[in-house]
Amino acid sequence: MADINIDTEIQQLITSEQAWHYKIIPKEVNGSSITFFSNKSNAAIVEDELELILGKEVRFSFSDDETIKHALARYYRSHNGNSSKKVQQLANQDVDDFLGRIINDAHQSRSSDIHIEPMEQKCRIRIRIDGKLIEKYSMNPKEYPGLLNKIKVKSNMDIAEKRLPQDGRMVHDTISGKFDIRVSTLPSIYGEKIVMRLLSNDTTEIKIESLGFNDTQLNHYLTGTKRNQGIILISGPTGSGKTTTLYATLKILNTDDSNILTIEDPVEYTIDGVNQVQLNEGIGLSFAKALRTFLRQDPDIIMLGEIRDVDTAQMAIRAALTGHLVLSTVHTNSAWGTISRLIDMGVPAYNLADTLVLSVAQRLIRLLCPNCKTIDKEAKEKVPVALRDLTKGITTYKAVGCNECHFTGFKGRRALYEVLPVDKELEKLIKQQVFDIDDYLKSNDISTISKLVLDAVKQGETSIDEAIPLLLNDESFNALSDN
Repeated sequence: MADINIDTEIQQLITSEQAWHYKIIPKEVNGSSITFFSNKSNAAIVEDELELILGKEVRFSFSDDETIKHALARYYRSHNGNSSKKVQQLANQDVDDFLGRIINDAHQSRSSDIHIEPMEQKCRIRIRIDGKLIEKYSMNPKEYPGLLNKIKVKSNMDIAEKRLPQDGRMVHDTISGKFDIRVSTLPSIYGEKIVMRLLSNDTTEIKIESLGFNDTQLNHYLTGTKRNQGIILISGPTGSGKTTTLYATLKILNTDDSNILTIEDPVEYTIDGVNQVQLNEGIGLSFAKALRTFLRQDPDIIMLGEIRDVDTAQMAIRAALTGHLVLSTVHTNSAWGTISRLIDMGVPAYNLADTLVLSVAQRLIRLLCPNCKTIDKEAKEKVPVALRDLTKGITTYKAVGCNECHFTGFKGRRALYEVLPVDKELEKLIKQQVFDIDDYLKSNDISTISKLVLDAVKQGETSIDEAIPLLLNDESFNALSDN
């Protein structure tokens, strides 16, 4: 079976729905005609209909069914089994609405972000799927200003301002419903770069039990959420799933007898019964200022999108000390790192020890496709010297790629959690500002991110390439080599 290879410009000639419905792959454009790869029996049936939809003469280059299916899975991964009626509607819409086509494609692919980047010779459009960027479209730089202005108008931005970054928000309608998009522009040497974050309004599929906690961790976490006062902190880099964990927690805390207030940047999901506030620092509505107001709103539970500064941290401590349960996030590498970071910011250690209920760190790892993964015989050469003792004797697997995973080698992601409940012994260590707690973690069987990543590699769930960045970024990996 010979592979079909096409570039981005050719790929975007048709939509995913058209490609899958007609079982075709674009090959080339020559003036007023388009040539498609197709099988011989299918070509005769779809020729007239394609010419009507595309407004061009259609020609075919014949290939076998397996090769066509292979290329469809590789280049048009957003297929959802659409009916022919829906294909026709989308085809007509996309001719006039390139922006709608980009957003629909990203949404169907379960993408988190759309990046639109002007360059000297072209404008590149990439979407982020499972944490990785994939180029999906390109356009002529001369056509980019029209797309940029359309996005700015829809997002309530100033189309005349091209020198300063701007932030906005739009609502996009699809056949399956509406969702919000957060938009950010950034001036670059070839024009304004745009990033669009797709925000789902649906929380029905978010369940705390399915996020990735093991049984012990889930028990510690749920026990902590039953407290009526204190602070629960979740740490991790951007895109590690912290917000999803917070929303899953709010769902189980959202009862008729609780007053829940949140301040978020942005509001990613809407939850009935929860009073959600959008951060707006442009008019002075910061996390700290909102929290001061919240304390006069008779809350039971407060969720802060992020603790960014000492003022917000001090207000969160005050809220916890005065009888509220506070949930928030911090950008640190480990559960214990969150504690040391807050102390470094100026939060008194005794106040932190008295209020902290749980410190949780989390990461997302991509899972190898079980259908095509294979043993990685070159794994030893990939591992940095600092990690070789940890990975010695482990059988590792690598990504290959097949129809099932759209030739990425990976299929889905899973969260890894490091859950550190604060008991009397840990309270004492916090007050004494003892920052080396490796012995405590071992004696209390606390699974660190490093240990969980290595377990995932040993079990063949992920590759050593995915594990290395997480291990190097986690300060606790040195402790593992002492075991």
